[in-house]
Amino acid sequence: MLTQLVTDIGSIWSKYGTVYLTGIGNTLILSLVATLIGCVIGFICGILQTIPCGPGDRFSKRVLLKAVRGVIRAYVEVFRGTPMILQAVFIYYGMPYFFGVTFKDIWTVSILVVSVNTGAYMAESVRGGIMSIDPGQFEGAKAIGMNHFQTMLYIVLPQTLRNIMPQIGNNYIINVKDTSVMFIIGFQDFFAVHKMVSGAVFKYFPSAFLEMGGYLILTLLASFLLRKLEKKLSGSGNYELVNTDQLVLTAGTYSYPGKAPYEEKSRDYRKEDQP
Repeated sequence: MLTQLVTDIGSIWSKYGTVYLTGIGNTLILSLVATLIGCVIGFICGILQTIPCGPGDRFSKRVLLKAVRGVIRAYVEVFRGTPMILQAVFIYYGMPYFFGVTFKDIWTVSILVVSVNTGAYMAESVRGGIMSIDPGQFEGAKAIGMNHFQTMLYIVLPQTLRNIMPQIGNNYIINVKDTSVMFIIGFQDFFAVHKMVSGAVFKYFPSAFLEMGGYLILTLLASFLLRKLEKKLSGSGNYELVNTDQLVLTAGTYSYPGKAPYEEKSRDYRKEDQP
């Protein structure tokens, strides 16, 4: 049985290997682009949800922020609470019914669906990442004259990005697998190639075995690269402290190799005392 499986897989790959590689390329491009766009959406939503607003602020600001946060909350709940495959069906087939919009490019609708789905998850991750920053850093930035925009840009968001990097990587790996649902609207990704090939050769399990191995390699490679990136962003774990006291050096107390600390100065003083 194992020999027959290996033979079938080799036969399928020799005949359709190029088609599989094309599907892998489409999957990687869609996952990467949609994850990046989703991160931008998530950061925008997360920042808008954490803008400080109190009773002392203008009435118009409070009303506007409340409305914006309500829209963001509805967006997050809808796209986190429904399957991506139904979102793809609703956007691709439902937009012509409600708005008269017809998508002619399957890439456009695929990137749109995966991006807004990823953005809904990233919005909560970014919001939590911003709230995890020590409030003392906000107060310190305010004390040195920074406004909220400068505080977020130079102090909070760089730390937030580093803190949520594992979640960004996790969303990318999920997208590598979940883009398989885009075959429902005709997108030719890795999974769609499997459906086509298995229907052509009538060997479903060998093609599925090859498909599963391909997805596993893609996700393991992504995990390895993301761990490298996280380690790079974390910086060095060892810090060498300064061994010399700079204040002592500026005071004029110097140590000379091979001599007592005050030997040279004492010798100069004895010369000055001689008549």
